[in-house]
Amino acid sequence: MMLEHILVLSAYLFSIGVYGLITSRNMVRALMCLELILNSVNINFVTFSDIFDSRQSRGDIFSIFVIAIAAAEAAIGSAIVSSIYRNRKSTRINQSNLLNK
Repeated sequence: MMLEHILVLSAYLFSIGVYGLITSRNMVRALMCLELILNSVNINFVTFSDIFDSRQSRGDIFSIFVIAIAAAEAAIGSAIVSSIYRNRKSTRINQSNLLNK
């Protein structure tokens, strides 16, 4: 696969993630869009590591760190969303004003 195709795919995933993160009213959808953004960054890390520095795997190691951070973010984010849902019975972002009381 050519470099341009992979970069277009990564830019497309990043754009979908940013658009979804900005327009999302649901916390679960916002977390999924954040995962899309992190996955597009991982695609870039692995692609540039493979093309420009094929003897060393720095991009692969960075992508493993990003995957670990994304897994921790997903676990903590889903715990927060389930806690808010248990208290408020809604996962909408504009209805979760917990700091106002």
